Amino acid sequence: MSASVVDSPRRCDDGGALAAIAAELVACGSIEMGAEAPEDARLIAELLPAGTPVYVNHLPRHELPHTLAALVALRDAGLEPVPHIAARRVASRQQVATFLDQAVRLAGVAKVLLIAGDVARPLGPYADAAQLIGDGVLCDTGVQQVGLPGYPEGHPRIAPAALNAALMQKLALLGEQRLAAYVVTQFSFAPNRIVEYCADLNRRAPAVPVYVGLAGPTTPRRLVKFAQRCGVSASLRALQAEGMRAVRLFTHVDPTAQLTAVARHALSGSASNVVGVHLYSFGGVAATAGWMNAQITGGRR
Repeated sequence: MSASVVDSPRRCDDGGALAAIAAELVACGSIEMGAEAPEDARLIAELLPAGTPVYVNHLPRHELPHTLAALVALRDAGLEPVPHIAARRVASRQQVATFLDQAVRLAGVAKVLLIAGDVARPLGPYADAAQLIGDGVLCDTGVQQVGLPGYPEGHPRIAPAALNAALMQKLALLGEQRLAAYVVTQFSFAPNRIVEYCADLNRRAPAVPVYVGLAGPTTPRRLVKFAQRCGVSASLRALQAEGMRAVRLFTHVDPTAQLTAVARHALSGSASNVVGVHLYSFGGVAATAGWMNAQITGGRR
């Protein structure tokens, strides 16, 4: 996010300033797509700025090489390809080294999003993301930046103190290897949780850029499905408390409320290392990229 916007006078009652911040958060942001649909790269390129980072999922049913076609398609479309790597689903050091070598060479990959992965037992040598970082394989293959997950609503299986300690450990390991680090948060429908998390992370790691995760436009059924899968507990409790009112609300859900909360936080005068947003598309790449385009352009194409 440019200093000219972040450092401008904070005018929380100025709708124009708030809209400008929101638009820039989206323009500086990213989106995700599925590895099985390389053709989506052209669709995204038609709607979003050149060089927009696009994340390609590493799903349990796919091995890492399955994502290469989508990564190459993104680079060919003028976008920045960013593969997910799930540490616990990596079978061997050789497997991830070969994949990263190909991704850097064929698709110009410079950054990856590193997650632990949700399998009960590691398939290979890495029990978590910290072990994969400590192995040195990332810098050995030419990766320059590493994204790490953040959890505004906590993690369903990890205590907050342990979660915070693990993040600081990974940041320290990356710093030792001179790899740039940033955080991409899990999505949340509780704007206060998002702002509190970002403020706390800024106090603990003020130099680390943060991309706030937002759930792209989707259906209520898909929304609840992914919220359950991703452990978004506070949001699910809110849905249950609201009952049918929530169903009606989320029939037309989009991320505008969450985006506005983050933009207002940037305008409030509080220290912030939020530089953009990251849109989880939940399989709806066209709708999500279209929503981002509308935020950036003010609805003008």
